[in-house]
Amino acid sequence: MLSQAMRKPLSKPQIICLLLLWMALCYIVLATAPQLNGPVILSLLISGALVIIPLYKAYKKNN
Repeated sequence: MLSQAMRKPLSKPQIICLLLLWMALCYIVLATAPQLNGPVILSLLISGALVIIPLYKAYKKNN
């Protein structure tokens, strides 16, 4: 596994692509869920935190 020092920073198009992919997956989950209940909402919130926080840090690091 690459360490933080060896990794190339994410570019803006990569950040946008990853964000759009996450949004598409959220749409699929919401569209196919039989009902919108607590576990579905919680899983979307947790996945959002796991995706958006590193992307935000990468964006701040680029600017």
